[in-house]
Amino acid sequence: MKRFSYFLPLLCAIALAVLGPMLSPYLSDLVVKVMILSIFALSLELLVGMTGLVSLGHAAFYGIGAYATVLGSGKDGGSLAVLLPLAMGCAAGYALVTGALSLRTRGVYFIMVTLAFAQMAFFVFHDTALGGGSDGIYMYVRPAIGALDMENRSVQFYFVLAALVFTYGFLALIRRSRFGAALAGIRVNEQRMRAAGFPVYGYKLAAFVIAGALAGLAGFLVASRDGVVNPELLAWHNSGEVLLMIILGGLGHLRGAVIGAVAFTLLKELLSTHALVGPLADHWQLTLGLAIIAFVALLPKGIIGIASRLSPKGAAA
Repeated sequence: MKRFSYFLPLLCAIALAVLGPMLSPYLSDLVVKVMILSIFALSLELLVGMTGLVSLGHAAFYGIGAYATVLGSGKDGGSLAVLLPLAMGCAAGYALVTGALSLRTRGVYFIMVTLAFAQMAFFVFHDTALGGGSDGIYMYVRPAIGALDMENRSVQFYFVLAALVFTYGFLALIRRSRFGAALAGIRVNEQRMRAAGFPVYGYKLAAFVIAGALAGLAGFLVASRDGVVNPELLAWHNSGEVLLMIILGGLGHLRGAVIGAVAFTLLKELLSTHALVGPLADHWQLTLGLAIIAFVALLPKGIIGIASRLSPKGAAA
């Protein structure tokens, strides 16, 4: 059973690849949205679940990646080979600055400093002509390179799927590496790791920059999908939502981050649909909040913890 769980993510990716052409435009768009949010959630999982750094400013890197994509494309459009590294590079650059300063603090102070950096980035795009103010800016031509044209729905679907597989595989490799083992040690006992001679600050900063770059990847994808960006992408509530996703799915698990993104998106979609919940759809934020409270109270280990409860060992425990 445990061996099968290793292949489950790959089987899910293959299933999506096969089912992609059969999905309706609505379902295809929803799946693409979920996959992008899964990449965003996985990027934060590297910080929170693997390193023990709770950030409330992660949406800044997501939004910067999206804005870099649109601003870099200009009126004539841009090459995917240029815009993708640009988005990830800009997000990683801001993550380097944010991490270099915020990692000198701990606990609630670290959370507040990351939030402050995110709000600074938010107001740069919100209050200046650079990002079109509160209305945001439109992308005239979506990124393309050869046959890879993000204007094509099918290409968009498979490109996002490939990006999700890459992100998941990359983080799985990090987890199994010496670097990942060091991050796990920092999460459990930072003082002991420092005493053992590990450059703790450098490890945490590297994790912070990598997480920022992956959030920038998600930002590139959302800008290419929507063709428009606005300052709300960098807002603090987006950082809160992605944090909820990984808690909902189950902290400390890559699959938990993906499951949490799926569950959170589907909950929002279902609870805001009049055909399903009637007049309650007008108050979906309230019902969503109650649903999340219920999930967290009943499943303290997240949705992924259901499997351990159902297994004989979990039941015995």
